[in-house]
Amino acid sequence: MFEAKSFVEILQLGGITLYILVIISIISVAIILFKILEFWAKSRTGRKKFVSRTAALIKQGRINEAVDFCNKSMSPMASVAKAGIAAITTRNTNITDAMDREIMIETVKLEKFTSIIGTIGSISVYIGLLGTVLGIIRAFHDISATGSGGISVVIGGVSEALVATATGLFVAIPAVVAYNFFVKTIDKFVVNMEYCASAVEDAASSIVKK
Repeated sequence: MFEAKSFVEILQLGGITLYILVIISIISVAIILFKILEFWAKSRTGRKKFVSRTAALIKQGRINEAVDFCNKSMSPMASVAKAGIAAITTRNTNITDAMDREIMIETVKLEKFTSIIGTIGSISVYIGLLGTVLGIIRAFHDISATGSGGISVVIGGVSEALVATATGLFVAIPAVVAYNFFVKTIDKFVVNMEYCASAVEDAASSIVKK
C-alpha cells in the first residue's frame, strides 16, 4: 500500500520539472485572471449604443461632447473613435489612416500576455513528459544500483513519475482553453473597432457634405 504524501513530497517526487510546472501554473493563472478582468472592463460598453451615440454627436457637430462620451468608456472603440475625431478637427491626417493605426495599437494592447498563455499551454505537456521520463530513468537506476527490484518497485517508481505528466496536463488544459477564448474575444474586439471606424468615417463625411 502507498502512503498518502503531502504536496511538498509530491513535488520532490516529480523533481525539478514539477517545480517548473508549479511556477508556470501560477504565472498562467495570474495572467488568465488579469486578462479576464481586462476584457470584462473593456466589453461593458455595448457596440450598437456606443457607435450610434458617437456618430450622432459627430454628425451634429458636437465634437467636444463626442470626445467626452468616448472618455467615459474603457472600450477600445473609444480610442478608435477619438483618433477619428482628432483627424476631423485637425484635418492634417486622413481619418481612415488615423483610425486604422489606432486599431493596430489597440489590438497589440489586447494581445498583450496572451502569447505567454499560448506558450504555457503548448509546453506544459512536454515538461510533464520530460519529468515522467526522468522519473522512470531514476526508478530503473535505483533498481540497478540496489540490485533488487520486482514489479512492485517498478510500478511504484512509474506511478510517481506519472505525477509529472498529470501535472503537465493540469496546467496545459486550462491554458489552452483560456488562450482560445482570448483569441476569439480579441477577434470580436477588432470587429467592433472596425465597425466603429466605419461609422465615424461615415459621420465625418456627412459633416464635409454640409
